[in-house]
Amino acid sequence: MVLETNDSVLLIDPMLGAKGSLPPFAFLKSKPKRNPTVPLPENSGDVLERVTHCLITHKHPDHIDRDAMQYLIAKNIPVICSVLDAAFFRKKGLNVTQTLEYWQKTDFLDGKIEGIPARHGYGFVAKPAGNVMGFYLELPNQPSVYLSSDTIYTENVEKVLRDYQPDISVVAAGSARFDLFKPLLMTVADVLRFIKDAPGKVIANHMEAVNHCPTTRMELAALVAKQGLEDKIHIPKDGEVMAFG
Repeated sequence: MVLETNDSVLLIDPMLGAKGSLPPFAFLKSKPKRNPTVPLPENSGDVLERVTHCLITHKHPDHIDRDAMQYLIAKNIPVICSVLDAAFFRKKGLNVTQTLEYWQKTDFLDGKIEGIPARHGYGFVAKPAGNVMGFYLELPNQPSVYLSSDTIYTENVEKVLRDYQPDISVVAAGSARFDLFKPLLMTVADVLRFIKDAPGKVIANHMEAVNHCPTTRMELAALVAKQGLEDKIHIPKDGEVMAFG
């Protein structure tokens, strides 16, 4: 995902490898396709040429793969991430220019950015999944944006939607799961709850690109329509550009 705002172009959680460059993430509960399961959109090259910063929510390969690291190093792109991941990314050679702690609001692009806690899975699986950070952005003359990252629906997620009142909220809606343990992302029921609770527009992503995410865009759209929530949500196609006032 890329967020273009004022004079800056923010690349978020880049997975830039060719189709099938990584092994499957699940073998039994999902078809064991290699990842990513689709190629990059045709317009990605032009977009990547304009990137000024990169936000990384966590260090899983579907959020920062080897090709993305090589790109960030070659372009010397400034990276913003959790303080808990900074040493790992710096060791890899990335240009980490800003680190964030949970619930800490700091200056960013003449505005503010804040690290938001995320829990990557229901039950036990969240512990080996590691630390994850969402981001809340308030930039001059722009809608506020909540990037919830890979998370289930938690009190922290609810707090941001209720108290921060983001204009745009992004939810990872693919219901990712391994062959063992509970889902790594919100169930469809919790995605619908997220959409209902969000005060503004919702963008649903993290679908149909990695093999352990069974929820499709068509399935989500049908459920959203059944709940009468279609006016609140955008489910973008690969490479789609959306504009918000």
